[in-house]
Amino acid sequence: MGLCLGPPVRALANWSGAIAGLLLIVIGGLIQAALAFPAPHGLPYLTLPISLQVPALLLTALVCGPRSAMLAGVAYISLGLFQLPVFHAGGGMAYLMDPGFGYLAGFLPAAWVTGRLARQQGMDNCVSLAGAACLGVAVLQVCGIANLLLGGLVQRWGGGLTGLLINYSLGPIVPQLMLCCAIAVLALPLRRLLLVES
Repeated sequence: MGLCLGPPVRALANWSGAIAGLLLIVIGGLIQAALAFPAPHGLPYLTLPISLQVPALLLTALVCGPRSAMLAGVAYISLGLFQLPVFHAGGGMAYLMDPGFGYLAGFLPAAWVTGRLARQQGMDNCVSLAGAACLGVAVLQVCGIANLLLGGLVQRWGGGLTGLLINYSLGPIVPQLMLCCAIAVLALPLRRLLLVES
């Protein structure tokens, strides 16, 4: 039988999850993702063409739920648009016209979809959680690609649409999907520790 929480406790859980998620996303933006490979002389690593912002958002959604993840995403985007340099290339309102802004805007529906899926019955194993995270990446990619295509239609990007699609979508998607597995492995014990119903 699940734990029944009253409205004040649920609100506190949502806000504390949102604050933790915001911190994860901001710190994730500072960390370049990499893969380590065992070798006879130490652990060489391969840097990936992404930071850990998206995995941090998806981890927040899997552990804290859709409301907390959405609040964290809104707070992160707001911080970046109001001149705090939390985005990849800084911050400010000019970022609204950046080709990558569609991916940032995609944080919100991706957080919602991933968080809602994570709250469904049977989401108590790594495969299901990884699937929810992968679907979140897909939603984020659809939002970003839609922004790139719309900007291409009105000639906002100066004609290099193919290069933008490669840099913003095709390059990051494989590492993001690989990290969905790591997120699921990390989310499962956190959900159990925090008594998240599944």
